[in-house]
Amino acid sequence: MKLTPDALSAHLEQQLLRVYLISGDEPLLAGEAADSVRAGARAKGFTERDVHFLERGSDWDDVRASAGNMSLFGSRRLVEIRMPTGKPGVAGSAALVSMLQIDDRDTVFMILTPRLDRDVQSSAWVKAVEAHGAWVQVWPIDADRIGGWLRTRARALGLDVTSDGIELLAERTEGNLLAAHQELQKLRLIAPQGQISADVILASVADSTRFDVFQLGESVLAGDTERALRMLAGLRAEGVEATLVLWALTKAMRDLWGAATAPPGSKPRAWGRQAAALEKGARRASRLPFPALTVRAGRADRMVKGRLFGDAWDEMALLAADICGRPALQTPRSMLK
Repeated sequence: MKLTPDALSAHLEQQLLRVYLISGDEPLLAGEAADSVRAGARAKGFTERDVHFLERGSDWDDVRASAGNMSLFGSRRLVEIRMPTGKPGVAGSAALVSMLQIDDRDTVFMILTPRLDRDVQSSAWVKAVEAHGAWVQVWPIDADRIGGWLRTRARALGLDVTSDGIELLAERTEGNLLAAHQELQKLRLIAPQGQISADVILASVADSTRFDVFQLGESVLAGDTERALRMLAGLRAEGVEATLVLWALTKAMRDLWGAATAPPGSKPRAWGRQAAALEKGARRASRLPFPALTVRAGRADRMVKGRLFGDAWDEMALLAADICGRPALQTPRSMLK
């Protein structure tokens, strides 16, 4: 079965399954889900905990022994398997499947992985987890939901944050839920009465935003110029390679070109948030000056490689604004010849 992180606590109050797989790239939410499983296991008498760090090619004999050996004191145990790559390999997959098929009511497994790709999701060991337990997929909180998430967290801490305060806090912590959680904890100490205004947040909350190139691509597809430029500044400050950033921008260009030239009624090849962003972008794709965009991208590429004088990040900012449909500077006619 599959569970959402929000439904996990209520589920654990009712039952404890044989195995729980928690996958995702959001450390705060994944960590809270794992803590819920640990607490649920302790409440039902699983007092021992064995932790194993495993990667592809690792020896699974210790895990088999941990799961198969009787405890010295007859205690029930939680066997925690952490896989940094999310890929146990052939031997690891076979070991997981065989261990989960054993009817052992004194052992519960918890498997922690990053986000699983499509091939791994259809693997035998993931299917075994779904058959014998639950898979909790942890997804990042996107820009459209971060305000509601912060408001809910604030209320749980007894904080009454104004609407403009929530908006400011979301802007300063987007993409970094751990920082957002920590800032809310700090605000509870700063304002014992729980009343939080935008001015209080402005004075006390550091800019802890964290973005990735995929979010940048979604922003330019959707035409959100302000957010795209803020992401570019954040990626530059974090030391992300300019080559990766340019790749995200040129991919967005190609996706929009595909939308502009696609036959009527055809659907874009995209999923999730990218599909929603591309749907917005498709409405303006036919009006975009693709020859000028190509020239701008080529200039940025040459700047990255040191073959053209100029700041590649500034050129990519102009490119992002162009793709969003709000050009900051017109491309000189001489560049288009």
